[in-house]
Amino acid sequence: MVITFNELRRIKDRLPSGSTQRIAEELGIDVATVRNYFGGKRHADEDSIGIHMEKGPDGGVVTLDDTTILDAAMRILNDSEVN
Repeated sequence: MVITFNELRRIKDRLPSGSTQRIAEELGIDVATVRNYFGGKRHADEDSIGIHMEKGPDGGVVTLDDTTILDAAMRILNDSEVN
C-alpha cells in the first residue's frame, strides 16, 4: 500500500489517546514499533515494520509492506466514530 506521510500522520493524530499502546498490546509488539510505523523519529533504534519513506510532496510517500498496524488503527477510528 502507498500513502502519503501526511495522510498517515493525520490517521495517527485522529486516534484516541492510548491507541498506540492498545495497538501494540493487541498485536503483541512494542509500542515504539507502532510509533515508528506512524513516523515517530525518537525511536529510531527500535524496530520498524515494513515501511519505506521517500521525500516528496505532502510529506513524501510511504510504502507499507504490511498494513496490520494501519488496519488496527482504522478499526479503532471506526469504533470511536460509531460511539
